[in-house]
Amino acid sequence: MKHICLLILLLSALITSAQSTYKIYNTATQKPATLDDIIADMAKADVLFYGEEHNDSVGHTLELALFTKLVEKYQAKAVLSLEMFETDTQPVLNEYLNDLIREKNLISDARAWKNYKDYRPMVELAKQKQLPVIAANAPSRYTNRVTRLGLKSLNQLGTVAKTYLPPLPIDTATGAYYEKFVNIMGGHANMGGMQIYQSQNLWDATMGWSIAKYLKTHAGSKIMQVNGGFHSEDQLGAAAQLKKYAPQARIINVAAFAVEDFTNVDWSQYSKSNNYIIVTDGRLPKSF
Repeated sequence: MKHICLLILLLSALITSAQSTYKIYNTATQKPATLDDIIADMAKADVLFYGEEHNDSVGHTLELALFTKLVEKYQAKAVLSLEMFETDTQPVLNEYLNDLIREKNLISDARAWKNYKDYRPMVELAKQKQLPVIAANAPSRYTNRVTRLGLKSLNQLGTVAKTYLPPLPIDTATGAYYEKFVNIMGGHANMGGMQIYQSQNLWDATMGWSIAKYLKTHAGSKIMQVNGGFHSEDQLGAAAQLKKYAPQARIINVAAFAVEDFTNVDWSQYSKSNNYIIVTDGRLPKSF
């Protein structure tokens, strides 16, 4: 408890000093908002999606602050879910959270991202408070297989391998998400077929399924899911996949963007499907 109180005090000081580096907007009220507003809204929600830019140093400070506040308010109901760990590493992650293995083993055996330092404070907070952390992402060897051979190739996997993935077949999102993906790829000509889009859907579906599966057995949980912004922006991608697996799940969607002139950004250009927009000072040094 002493360590948690110290973390909260240090984080409070850090957020206070960083307030000139970000702005939060509520798209429903069209007014500025605070981190506390987001957490208060979780009273009527099950999952908080935080769509980050992976190297945004201010964004990482804010997601830690959000998770800390979630833990403060909802205590044992709070859960962390991360794109940064793959489903087959859940046993290793659990062993670390239960203090059975060293951190160096977590990093090597759970294939932690190279910028794990950016997510470590949230994992350590969960460990100290004995809270679950969901390894939500699809194993990369399977997304790679889909990129090469398509979704149908997953049918050839063994029984154990399939337990790391959502039930087959994986539904591929059409409409707005597909058009958004084509646009970010620079057009259909740059996609090289549908396989890369199918692997994106496997990625999203696995994160949505991981959260839905947890909610099914842990009603009342308050889950904070952290992933790259594209995976949940506009409540598409992983957020939309979650709704397919758990139609009753209530979502709050936060989309964070690092922009050059964050003081004058026209935040209204962002979709109201994002409940909250966070813009951070993109001129600051990146975390990597």
